[in-house]
Amino acid sequence: MTIPIACQEQLLPGTDLIQKYALAVSLGYDGIELRGRGDLAFAQRLPELRRARAAGVVMPTVCVEMDHFIGDFDPARSADAVRNLRSQLSVLAELGGVGVMTPAAWGMFSRRLPPFEPPRPPAGDRQVLVDALGLLGEHARREGVVLFLEPLNRYEDHMVNRLDEAMTLCAAVGLPSVRVVADTFHMNIEEDDVHRALRAAAPYLGHVQVSDSNRYQPGAGHLDWPALVRTLLELGYQGWLALECRLRGDPVRALQQAATVLRHAEPRRAAA
Repeated sequence: MTIPIACQEQLLPGTDLIQKYALAVSLGYDGIELRGRGDLAFAQRLPELRRARAAGVVMPTVCVEMDHFIGDFDPARSADAVRNLRSQLSVLAELGGVGVMTPAAWGMFSRRLPPFEPPRPPAGDRQVLVDALGLLGEHARREGVVLFLEPLNRYEDHMVNRLDEAMTLCAAVGLPSVRVVADTFHMNIEEDDVHRALRAAAPYLGHVQVSDSNRYQPGAGHLDWPALVRTLLELGYQGWLALECRLRGDPVRALQQAATVLRHAEPRRAAA
């Protein structure tokens, strides 16, 4: 079993997705993870995305890129995040993709910085997230794709920091179209035991984003990639590994290093 790997589009040199994909394949990647900006900008890219798909570009997933998300304290901003994600899910379904991911929030509040107590109680946070995930999950189910909820570390979000917290929300929604994203950078900060957390999350684990301990490409930090990949293989993980990181050094060399690290992390079959 081999886990397919993707690279986020902004990391790849090239003038369009067709050029970027050709480079990605030459470096050892299987697909491109797209970025979904707000103001319905992702839907406005449909002509470009259709051309890329017709040319054979594999685009399995979308990582949302906005300044407000479904857990925003402002109901209007939360509703706008839902509107954008609905659109992104529909576009990706047309492209034959797998799913779109979002955090609960990013950069909105942290309990690790003053004033330490958010303006909305935990029960309010949970209700907002369950309502939004339910709406989006139903839409994703109808479109035949998946919404992925990504836990972020404690300095970037106060609501969903660990895989078990994301799992609890997925269970509350109760739809197979709402699943969890594991991000190795955030897990390195938040999880007591990364492997135990992945095993516990297995029934809900739909996508994995990868970067090393320092947020640079795999191989630039101290994470044990063979052990991480081995755990995913043992779980029978059926999703993708998508590179989401900063690049240290020459971009092409850094991307090649990351692909090599991830490929070599997979156990080799013994010769017959």
